[in-house]
Amino acid sequence: MFQGVFTALVTPFNDDKSINEEDLKKLVDFNIENGVAGIVPMGTTGESPTLNHEEHVHVIEIVCKHVNKRVPVIAGTGSNSTREALFMTSRAKDLKADASLQVAPYYNKPTQEGFYRHFKTIADEVDLPMIIYNIPGRTGKNIETDTIVRLAEHPNIVGVKEASGSLPQMMDVIDRTPDDFIVLSGDDNLTLPLMAAGGKGVISVASNIIPDRMSAMVKAGLNGNFEEMRKLHYELLPFFKVEFIETNPIPIKTALAMKGMVREVFRLPMCEMSGENKKKLKTVLKELRII
Repeated sequence: MFQGVFTALVTPFNDDKSINEEDLKKLVDFNIENGVAGIVPMGTTGESPTLNHEEHVHVIEIVCKHVNKRVPVIAGTGSNSTREALFMTSRAKDLKADASLQVAPYYNKPTQEGFYRHFKTIADEVDLPMIIYNIPGRTGKNIETDTIVRLAEHPNIVGVKEASGSLPQMMDVIDRTPDDFIVLSGDDNLTLPLMAAGGKGVISVASNIIPDRMSAMVKAGLNGNFEEMRKLHYELLPFFKVEFIETNPIPIKTALAMKGMVREVFRLPMCEMSGENKKKLKTVLKELRII
């Protein structure tokens, strides 16, 4: 169920910064029609830190209802408070999400035992498949391989989104966890090497706007055709670089706005791209025929 390209969905806003439900639904349809394996609302790319709990749940509800089981929905319900993550994950289950994405608790920097107890508590109390999200560059603390290995023993903990940036760590996780434990890339530009090492896909930012091309690249890898995957990877590499020229999700949302799919509206502290970086982004989008 959790192999392939899963789009870390942006949250479109209206000019008054309210949630644009119609653009959200259109973006879901665009992704499904272009071959993604699943949808991930309310991750970092969805600007989740700037939405309140009611809005957060509402976005998950809209996505789950509109997807209508066409593909799996992995709802972002993580928090640096275990109680809050429990509440959000319970709501996601009620709304018929297929799994939850649980970011490593951020800022308070738990010990490895704290990480273990946090994820295990959620997995124990909410009977819903869980994918752990390791992104130390944002959270301030790495989930070490030993901890992932312990957590992989839990029947509800089915995989990890790996954005540590460390290929040796990713390979260690793949090597030391059961064959059915899924390791997904958290970085578009590391999808190729991770899948060559045994990973099963990517939770992608790029697929918001190029779902067909990302799906083709990852499908090649799943089929063992790494020559084709490598070719597609290098074709898209300029975009993988420019989509993080400023803090995610600023560039990808700006790119979608250039394509006329969403408004270029953010909630503070996210804001519009600088003029120079926007020119660089537009140049790459044109060169790759994305716009």
